[in-house]
Amino acid sequence: QVQLVESGGGLVQAGGSLRLSCAASGRTFSSNPMGWFRQAPGKEREFVATINWNSSSRRYLDSVKGRFTIYRDNAKNTVYLQMNSLRPEDTAVYFCAADGTVGWHVPDQSVAYEYWGQGTQVTVSS
Repeated sequence: QVQLVESGGGLVQAGGSLRLSCAASGRTFSSNPMGWFRQAPGKEREFVATINWNSSSRRYLDSVKGRFTIYRDNAKNTVYLQMNSLRPEDTAVYFCAADGTVGWHVPDQSVAYEYWGQGTQVTVSS
């Protein structure tokens, strides 16, 4: 059974930092894209960042460029999201996702991702 387990969420003041982790088990995703999405109350889930299998390509939501960094450790089957200069509008549940298709692509659409974590809450106070 494939599982993605996020950790690292919490409450932080504006301007602070958090690092989210997502550990995968049940299969390896070392040849697959992995990504992060978020969903704020009353809003649709939105793409945040994605990374291809060998970290040679990344994509970001415009509003997080320069503040968030996605990276991965294939030996640990884990993807991370380093979030700096956090803003109240970053408050959301953050979800890790893994694409079941091997390749060089970096999809930003949620439908491209087959596997999802349960989410971790990030709250940024002003």
